[in-house]
Order: sequence, then C-alpha cells, then structure tokens
Amino acid sequence: MSSLDWIRLFISSRAGRAIEHQTSLLSGSNSPDYSIHDPTRLFIIQLGVIMLMTQLMSILLGRIGQPRVIAEVLGGIILGPTGMGRIPGFTEHIFPEQSRPFLSLVANIGLILFLFLVGLEIDVGVIKRNARTSVTISAGGMLLPFGIGCAVAIPIYNNFIDPDAASFGHFLLFVGVAFSITAFPVLCRILVALELLDTTVGIVVLSAGIGNDVVGWTLLALTVALVNASTGLSALYVLLYAMGWSLFILYPAKQAMAWLARWTGSAESGPSPLFMTTTVLLIFGSAFFTDIIGVHAIFGGFLAGLAIPHEGGLAIALTEKLEDMVSIIFLPLYFTLSGLSTDLRLLNDGTTWGYTILICVTAYIGKFVGGTLAAKLTGFTTRESATIGTLMSCKGLVELIVLNVGLSAGILSTRVFSMFVLEALVLTFATTPATLWLYPVKYRARANTVGGIFDRRNDSESSQNSDASDEILGLTGKRKFLFVFDRSSLGSSKISPASVTNEEPLTMPCGVTIDALRLFELTERTSAIMRSSEIGQIITRDPLLTVFRTFAEMEGIPVTSALSIISHESFSTSVVDHSAENGDEMIMVSWTPSTTQTTTNAQSPTQPIHNPFDGLFRTNVGVDATSSGSHSQFLRQLFAKSSVDVALFIDCGSGGPSSGGVQHLFVPFFGGPDDRLALSFVIQLCKHPLVSATVVRIHKAESVGINTTAPELTCPTTAEQPEDVAAIKVNNMSIPSTNGELPDTVYAAADTQTRIASDALDDIMWTRCSSQLGSRNINFEMVSTSTPLRSAISIAQTLGSKRRLISIVGRGKRLAVQAHKDEMKEFGPSGDMERTAGNVAAALFVSKVKGSIVVLQASSTLAHEGLE
Repeated sequence: MSSLDWIRLFISSRAGRAIEHQTSLLSGSNSPDYSIHDPTRLFIIQLGVIMLMTQLMSILLGRIGQPRVIAEVLGGIILGPTGMGRIPGFTEHIFPEQSRPFLSLVANIGLILFLFLVGLEIDVGVIKRNARTSVTISAGGMLLPFGIGCAVAIPIYNNFIDPDAASFGHFLLFVGVAFSITAFPVLCRILVALELLDTTVGIVVLSAGIGNDVVGWTLLALTVALVNASTGLSALYVLLYAMGWSLFILYPAKQAMAWLARWTGSAESGPSPLFMTTTVLLIFGSAFFTDIIGVHAIFGGFLAGLAIPHEGGLAIALTEKLEDMVSIIFLPLYFTLSGLSTDLRLLNDGTTWGYTILICVTAYIGKFVGGTLAAKLTGFTTRESATIGTLMSCKGLVELIVLNVGLSAGILSTRVFSMFVLEALVLTFATTPATLWLYPVKYRARANTVGGIFDRRNDSESSQNSDASDEILGLTGKRKFLFVFDRSSLGSSKISPASVTNEEPLTMPCGVTIDALRLFELTERTSAIMRSSEIGQIITRDPLLTVFRTFAEMEGIPVTSALSIISHESFSTSVVDHSAENGDEMIMVSWTPSTTQTTTNAQSPTQPIHNPFDGLFRTNVGVDATSSGSHSQFLRQLFAKSSVDVALFIDCGSGGPSSGGVQHLFVPFFGGPDDRLALSFVIQLCKHPLVSATVVRIHKAESVGINTTAPELTCPTTAEQPEDVAAIKVNNMSIPSTNGELPDTVYAAADTQTRIASDALDDIMWTRCSSQLGSRNINFEMVSTSTPLRSAISIAQTLGSKRRLISIVGRGKRLAVQAHKDEMKEFGPSGDMERTAGNVAAALFVSKVKGSIVVLQASSTLAHEGLE
C-alpha cells in the first residue's frame, strides 16, 4: 500500500470518527443528554433556562424596587436543589454534574470581566474630594464588622466546620472579610434608583463604598493567598508578589494605557480596536498572573480595571462595549452555579436557623453601628448617619463572590455557605426599604449644584433696558430660558440661542440668561451608573452642551449648565422641578419627528380611505410612532405639568431660500392664551433688525355645510365615547386616544365668562400690536375664511417660497377660540403630531410647509392673565 493510500485511509477514519459523534434529533439522540464531544447543545439549553429565569425574576422584583442581583441569586437558588432541583430528572438532564466544568469555565471568564468593570467604576478622585469623611466612614464600616465577624466565627466553626477540612485561622479571617465587605456595584445602583447621588449622604456613601471595596478585595486576596500557601513563608512570598504586581499595574501599566489612549485617539473618540485588544490582553494577562502566584484570578481582573484612565469618558465608553454581554450572559451563569451549590434544605433544624439569624443580625448591626457612629463623628445628623449605616450594610453580589471563593477553597461547607447566602440576600433586600423609611425625600439635603456658570450678569439690568413699547403693551418679554437636551435633541442641530432668530451671532437684550439642562436616561447598565458619579466631567465634555455654550458665549449670553440622569418616565418631572428651582420663564425643547409616507399639501387634501387593518397594524400614519412615540409622550407630560411657558421647536429643515441672513417668522393668530404668547414672543424676536414677521389673524367665516360655531373643547363627544367625558372634568387629565396610541392631553372646558374675557383680551392685544408695531418690521393682516387651516398653510407656503421661514404657532389645547377637528380630517392621520403640538402645527407639518415650527403653550398664569 502506497503512502498516498495510507493518507487517504487516515483522513477517512478521522472524518468517520467525527461524523460518528455528530448525532441529531432525527437520528434518535436526546438533545439534553450530555456529551463531552458535543457539549454545545446542552450549554445552549442551560443558557436559555438561566436567562429566562433571571429575566422573569428581575421583572417581578424590579416592581418592588429591588436590584437585579437579587433576581440573579434567587433565580440560581430556584434552579438549584432548593427549588426545581426537586423535580425528578431536572438536575440530571439540565444541569448534570459532568457539564458543570463548562459552565464554571464560562462563568469564571465572565466573573473576571465583571471584576474588571468593578475596577473601572472606581474613581479615586471621588475619594480625594471627600477624603476625611469617606476614610472615617469606610474604616468604621469595616473595623467593627470585622471584629464582630471574627467573634461569630468561633461558634460557627465549632458547630459546623470540620477541622480537617479548614483551619480555624483561615475560617476566622474569611468570615471577618465576609462581614466587613460592602457591595459597591449594588450600592451604586441603589443610590441611583433612590435618587441619592446628588445628596450629601449619597456622595459620602459612594466615596466610603469605594474605599471599602478596594480594602475588601485586598483582604480577600490575602485570605486566598494564605489558604493556598503551604507555609507561612510561602504566604509571605505570595503577598509580596501580589503587591509587586499591583504596583506594576497601578503605575507603569496605567501610564502606558493612558499614553496608548492618547496615541490612538481613544480618549476623544472612544476605544479603538487596538486599545480594545490591548485592554483584553491586559485583563486576562493580569488574571493569569494573579492566579499562578496563588491569588484568585478575579483579583487580576479588578487590578486591570484600575489601570484604565477615566479622562474623556474612556472608562464609560469601554464599559458600554462589555457590560451587556457580562450582565446578560456571564453573571447569571455564575450565580446559577452559586445557586446549584446552595441547598436551603440543609437549614433543617433549630440550631442551624438560630445561627443563620445570628449571622443576619450581627452582620447588619456591625455595618449599621460602625457606619452610623463614624458618620455621626464627621458631623452628620442622626437621621443621615443612620441612613449611611444602612446603605453600608448592603452586601449583594460582592459577598456572594467571596462566599463562592470560600466554598471552592474548602473553607466553607455547603450548609454554612447556604447560611451566608441567605444572610446576603436578606441584608441586600432590606437596604432599599430601610433607606426609604429612614431618609424620605423631605429630609434630603442636596449637595451644591454641579455645573459651570459662564459670565452671569445681574438680572436687574433687564428692567433698566426694557423697551417702552413693551411696557405699553404689557409685553416685557422673556429674560430667563431653560433649554432641554436629551437623546432626541441629537437630531435637532438648530436648538440654540439663535435657533429661532438668526444664524449669525446675535446681540440679545441685556439681562437674558439661559439654563441648559442635559438629560440622560438611567438604565440598569453599569455605564449609566458611572455617568451618575461623573456628572462634573460629563458637563464639561458633553458635545451638545459644549457647542451650545460656545454659541451662547459668542452672542454674549450667560449660560448655566446642569445634568440629570434619571429614568425616562421622570424626564418631565425633572425639567419642571429644575425650572422651578432656577426661576426660568420659558422651557424650550426640540423634536425631530420622522415621517413614513408622503402626505398631501394644503391645496389638494384627499379624503383618507378607511383601512380595517389601520387600527391593528397602525399603518398609513404620517409620523413614525416607533421612533418618536416615547419622546412625544415626554413632551405631552411636560406640557401638562409645566407651570411656566413651554416652547417646542420642531425641526423640519431649513425653510425657503436664503435672503441675506434675514429670518422671517409667520404667526397664524387664531386667539387664545397660546396664540397671545406666540405673538408676544415674535414681537420680542423682531427687535433684531434682521428678523421680520408676518402675523395673520384668521377668522372662521360662515359657509354652507360648515359648522361655524367652535366647540369649547376639542375632545370626543358624549355620543362617541361617554367614558371619556368624566375625565375631562379634571384639569390636565390624560384620556385614551381614539386610535389606541399614546394618550392625549385634554384640559377642562372654561366657563362662558372666562371665554368672553379671553376673547376680549385677544381683541385688545391685536388692536394695540397692529396699531403701534405695524410700521416696524412686522406685517399684520386679517383673513376671514371657511377653511382656516388651509388658509394658514397657503400663506405659509407663499412666504416660504420667497424667504427663509419659521412658523410660530400656539398649541391651542387650552381656551382655544377655534376647533379644527373637522378640517384636520382632510389631511389624513397625523400620528402623535396632532396630540403633541396641536392642530395648527400638525396641519403645517403634514402639508410639508417649508421651514421649522415653534409651538408655544402659555403658562397657567398667563392663560388666565387679565381674565378676573
């Protein structure tokens, strides 16, 4: 037989062997069966079961304000012998003993990455800013619990630990570490969820938690080194090696990573592929070294996180690339393995339960008393000190990691491990409700507002430079504006101090000041938590705020910047509270809605064809509800809650041809407080010589077949939807929309006297403005028509074809003179636009009138101005 035949025979035999082990469901194999040659199927099944259980528990516990780690641990316990492990065949088929090494390998890789993220979260600058207080509280929150833990360890060791399996000294040190450690990642999430990060208590607890975390991991590394060392001399060498490696990571390696970040541009534009590759090599290289010298590999991952620079938001950007994979896949795997090792059935007698309760009580007392006394010594009140002590008692996943290390090292038995797991769950579960009880909102002391004030001027100057015509008309103009920026503002590049006036630098009236509020959505991601602790840096480097401040300074307008990281549901509340605290007169927000189809223009409106599937699939809508639905809901909540004027800038692109830098404004005046505010705002803007305006008062004339009597409120009639009538009796009530989408904002109907007074104020304001300002760069006209919306659109299209145009309209949801519900049907569905911006703005938008739109809603005070 030739050599070629031998090669063919060898290849065929190897291929046949590989094919032989590759079985399928059709060939009769059982997918959950474990096979060392093909473990992928069982691993995927295990991963799916773990992720589903974790997400289910997270949803349920999230409703009562508990952190995600509770769900992960409880999910693992339920999948273990305590819960579903009692089902015959469940553990043998889903989590067989032979498959656990694969789970352990993947889980430990994830744990190394998680400890790297923990190291990234730690900002030494936070400790430096509150050094004395944080060090005192951190020391008090560790020394007393460590001593109590060592005392409790004595009876536990005598009753539950086999002396041949673990030495008393190792067990004593290990229990002391478990008692004294604080779960810094879980603590951060609790502080953010309870909105405590901007309070004095939250800042101090965060600083103390960082120091506690660093010392805790160091003690754990020392404990593992002592356990793994055969002699005291070996333990000393292990400790020296660990100290040397730590110094290498914290100084040369950190400086090298900072240089690499600058060289690759990662500090400015996010981590580059080269920086990411180097970082991953550093993580696992550090983990490998700490593991081979006798310290656990997770300590190496933690050190690698400390080596990453925080300048330019690099740590946050790096976290965003890793956190989802770690939190969704790796950590649930780790906690499931922990749950498989937890058997609460072993807590089956009075002695065991007595010691379990002893562990819970003494662990809480140690952290609570130590943290409370230390906080009291540094000058906090009794309530604040008790809150600090409660927050420092949070255990969470850090203690669970410590417990798993002790179990794998043979220091803990399964029974003692289960006792400590239950203690960690109880203390973490109790942290949130205890904090809310001890430190309600009315007792919270906010820290100084973070943010820079640029060239603030004296507001008294405005009264000295007030225009005489404004005094005659009662239109003193707005002097303090709040500009709001969120994620949707990224699509609107025109919201600037001159966004509704002129692209060129503009000299604003003296005394005008601007507050800029940047909103970030708070999620469960680690990067969102890190942003919350680095607000000062984010304000200075945020691109939106930086560009905004630059334009404002070019125009000579002082700007105060602020940043808020909260849940999306709280955006409107945060904006309203911020405007009230700073005394703002007008809130300005932007919106860039997306269209999904070509709509008709005003000259040729078409009757929409009824489609029975529109309500089910939401087809044939002019506005993409998926892309702008959540933002429009925020806008409607802001309109409903705000006690000051609100201006909504709808970015529809530049309008009309450029005319030498001149900006023209169009105001369709129908009447009502919102239209009066629009007219007043335009008069203030037209003080600039390059801004002109056309103001058209549109009356609805009688016509055959057209109802000339405007209803008092644009809302469903009693015959159409009787269940909504009761809701209209309450001011600012949200009732279900007729098409099943996001709710509309509806206001109570005004009485006849109030409406007559409002109409009279419309006439007085129009007469004074048209007679005294008509000679300036404002053109006043009056139009009587049976189709007011189409007339307004026609005028806007004519103006937009000749010059650069911005339409400024009232929202018209409160005390509107005319109702346009019937005429709006001619333009087809307008999605969220009509419910958010009102009928006039929606008609202009769907008709594709050139230029952007500014929608104004008057404050409740202005709405009733002069009506009493």
